[in-house]
Amino acid sequence: MKDPGEGLPIHTVDEEMYRLLPSLVIATVDKLAQLPWHGYAGMLFGRVSTWCPRHGYRHDDMDERTGCTSRHNQSKGGLKPATAVPVTRLRPPDLIIQDELHLISGALGTTVGLFEAAVDELCGWPYAAGKQARVGPKIIASTATTKRAAAQVQALFARDLNVFPPPVIDIDDAFFSRQVEVTADTPGRRYLGICAHGVRLKSAEIRLAEILLLASQTLFDKYGDKADPYQTVVGYFNATRELAGMRRYLDDDVTTRVRRHGKPRHMADRIVTGTGMLAIEELTSRISSADISAVLKRLEVPFDSDLDTSGRRRAIAAEFAAARKGNLAPHPLADRLYERARNGRTPVDVVLATSMLQVGVDVSRFGLMVVTGQPKNTAEYIQASSRVGRDAARPGLVVTLYNWSRPRDLAHYEDFAHYHATFYRQVEALSVTPYTRRSLDRGTAATFVAAVRNVIGPYSHDADAQDVDLEGEIVKDVTDRLLSRAERAAGHRGRQYLAERTRALRDRWVVSQGGTTRLGYRKRTGKEPLLGLLAEPGNGPWTELTVPMSMRETENEVNLLVPGRGLFDPVLTAPPWSFAPADADTDADGEAGTDESVDADELGED
Repeated sequence: MKDPGEGLPIHTVDEEMYRLLPSLVIATVDKLAQLPWHGYAGMLFGRVSTWCPRHGYRHDDMDERTGCTSRHNQSKGGLKPATAVPVTRLRPPDLIIQDELHLISGALGTTVGLFEAAVDELCGWPYAAGKQARVGPKIIASTATTKRAAAQVQALFARDLNVFPPPVIDIDDAFFSRQVEVTADTPGRRYLGICAHGVRLKSAEIRLAEILLLASQTLFDKYGDKADPYQTVVGYFNATRELAGMRRYLDDDVTTRVRRHGKPRHMADRIVTGTGMLAIEELTSRISSADISAVLKRLEVPFDSDLDTSGRRRAIAAEFAAARKGNLAPHPLADRLYERARNGRTPVDVVLATSMLQVGVDVSRFGLMVVTGQPKNTAEYIQASSRVGRDAARPGLVVTLYNWSRPRDLAHYEDFAHYHATFYRQVEALSVTPYTRRSLDRGTAATFVAAVRNVIGPYSHDADAQDVDLEGEIVKDVTDRLLSRAERAAGHRGRQYLAERTRALRDRWVVSQGGTTRLGYRKRTGKEPLLGLLAEPGNGPWTELTVPMSMRETENEVNLLVPGRGLFDPVLTAPPWSFAPADADTDADGEAGTDESVDADELGED
């Protein structure tokens, strides 16, 4: 039992999890990339030998960080004396849950497939005599959109697939979900496609953002809190570059038009003062991970009908100005408005997001989304657009703005109704190829070292790379199991490719063991120097012993040095040139259009 007031036993620091080994670990697949680099990471798979009552499970490489030794005297702070005791090896994980399986595809999925081979090796344990009599963990994967899942699971986990719930007779009832008719009580989600032919995309973005902001404010003035889901416009973009451009438009052109066009268009004023601005947030890689949680909390803040109707805002502003002029106490509503702003609880007018939005963002009040450009694949489109209208009381509206100058966008617009009626059928098959030659060139060392280093305790410490018997029975058994898994996942050719790369890796390892300096997994200087077996990407050419620090590091970075002058000087006798033909009518983003000002109304209205 925990002492009262001690809190929940939740740990968020890596070293804390390694030395205390919680029963449940929540992590991204990218954390598996640490297995070749840190021997104590193998403790998560039950590879432990010593327990310290003061510091938890011990590992020589981690003792330097925790300051743990075999014996502790009583501390000045009152901690009792402690002595480390030997313990038996723990049972490895029995259950692995992989959420959002559809994201484990492409280059990331290919790399994950190789690391999963090491994980399977470390989680497996013999249950009877014989090398092949092993049992592994139960693996459960969840996804809402996938195609050819059996092939993906075979490549990732080298296992057969059982789908739950199984296909049933009634397609309207799939156990987890039930299809119902669209009624007032179950309104669902509506998709609307817009393609402004002959209009520059940025002009269409500005006009669409303006009209949605004004229309939602008009509904809020009329219906109050029922219109709150449409007060926050969610903008989804396929690239950060496109999002950054829209952010600039919102701060400038959209804000100006919203201030100016409320009453002239017979709508409510979204901004009631001449200096007011829109409240804008982002969910992109441009903001730090520490700020994401604060942004999500702010997105949960609803608009208040006592404070946020255009009439209330105008009255509060007038009362506050009068109070300041007459040195009087402001109206109580003005105090509430000020307190809300001081606590960071001001509701958000617009949130701009990229692919980050499609995973794990569950803000129930979202009801309005603008998707700029058709996303790269249908699964991404379904996942992103399903962030709105998640509550039956808040039906969703998804507005897809197509770029008429892009053939793919135009094709989706022309086939809009059929595509959206059947877009679960349109989900693309995922590609995961961990045992191709090119993949093994980049991932064999990480997989093999992770499995060998953590298979037994004497191989796991930084200095133990020198003592690994690469011709011994232990390494041979690990190699055989890795090859057998490759054959199950990719057939005889996958086994052959992995065998070739494994032999080359072992040969380089043996040569490195013959040096005058003791071989370690990582290079170390000081009193007891170590020659590093593994090399980080970016410090030279990729070799058999290069191991990435992340699953996304599969290629070296290339630095481009652009001279300050002379790059665009014309060659002798060459005709003058520019980025676009002199007679072309393009905007700054390379999109065809008119020379009309963005502030002008391209649809012929004032």
